[in-house]
Amino acid sequence: MKWTHQFLFLFATAFITSCATLLKIPDGKSDPKLGEKTNLQFPIKKLPPPKEKIVVGVYKFRDQTGQYKPTENGSSFSTAIPQGITSILIKVLEDSNWFIPIERENVANLLNERQIIRTTKQEYSQNNKNNSNQQLPPLLFAGVLLEGGVISYDTNVLTGGLGARYFGIGASTQYRQDRISVYLRAVSTMNGKVLKSVYVDKTILSTTLNGSIFKYVDTEKLLESEVGITQNEPVQIAVKEAIEKAVQALIIEGIQDKIWEPDPNSIKETDAAINAIKEEQKQVDFLANKAKYYDVKGKHYSIIGMVEANTLQGDYESPTTTPGLRFGIRYNFNRFWNINLSSAFITLENKEIVRRRYQATDLNLEYLMLPANKFSPFLFAGGGFIVNREPMKFKYQLGGGFEYFLKNFSIRLQSQYDLGFDDDWDTKINGDLNDRALRFGLGISYHFRKK
Repeated sequence: MKWTHQFLFLFATAFITSCATLLKIPDGKSDPKLGEKTNLQFPIKKLPPPKEKIVVGVYKFRDQTGQYKPTENGSSFSTAIPQGITSILIKVLEDSNWFIPIERENVANLLNERQIIRTTKQEYSQNNKNNSNQQLPPLLFAGVLLEGGVISYDTNVLTGGLGARYFGIGASTQYRQDRISVYLRAVSTMNGKVLKSVYVDKTILSTTLNGSIFKYVDTEKLLESEVGITQNEPVQIAVKEAIEKAVQALIIEGIQDKIWEPDPNSIKETDAAINAIKEEQKQVDFLANKAKYYDVKGKHYSIIGMVEANTLQGDYESPTTTPGLRFGIRYNFNRFWNINLSSAFITLENKEIVRRRYQATDLNLEYLMLPANKFSPFLFAGGGFIVNREPMKFKYQLGGGFEYFLKNFSIRLQSQYDLGFDDDWDTKINGDLNDRALRFGLGISYHFRKK
């Protein structure tokens, strides 16, 4: 082997060894351990104590999505959401120290067992006259019922990735974001009134990272190596965190609405918890209002101003990139589609050969791919013409770019390819191809939105 081949081989071996250590590849059996703690489990335990614990019943807190686990090869018979959500909710209620959960999900089993105890006691008391017939204590009854469930599980809410490869050496990463929604409501058993209802969203993130080497180091000698790791957030943990957040919100909002009372000796803790939930609600409201700034909804007009860089692609070599200006108006039909009319002052130049100034007019139909996002790509196509002292020259154009929205303004970065129907933009007619121009633009738009 040459020294370069030896170096590549040693590098690949060290790379694989270090990655195996880094990724902590399982090498044996693991012992059972207690359930994983979540970030919200400790704040729930630190909530201000209640004046008196509330007896609550949970008949069934279940998966209401009916959705099956997504697979690459089609449908699966496994559900996407765990089916034991009632057990998770009861555990969270117990951890909160605000509620006394009572058995209602399998109340039939409880009643059957109590009947067995009564029958056994009666038979035993008949055989043993000295034994007094002791009655079973009554069951606790709930003053509040907790209802709701997981009502939504949306997959691939956000997906993306990034990768690069150069001479057979490359790496890539991909991510996927899902989302679950949990509703929880407290119902009075005295009159059936819904005392409080809360709603919580939780995202589930999955990521993967891959690296590979595929390279011929010599004739009939191929070096190939790859490594990867995938990390998926457990759905059960995500559901547990969402339920914990819902219980926390239910307690604090119930205190605010005077549905239940905290311990009078914990005023500071109560005020701190209420202020924290108010601050979080302010952030949610802020993001909701902020979304209105860049969510292009309904019909509206906007004006565009842009600086450009233009390059002629004609019959001469050594084209020169020249500056230009563009102004236009845009009309949005809806969130996705708009039509825009613009006029630009451009210069098409070949170094020391030709330099011509044109006024270009473009009419484009544009498609905004992600109108609800702050940052969105777009595509457009249309037709137009360029003109100077000579008759106008017709053309058509294709292009695309990105738009970043800020309140009533947006910043646009775009590229456009003009294809002419004439071959004399540079005063020379040669070959079968007509003249073309490549244009890059950076500008700003102001949106006149309906209030």
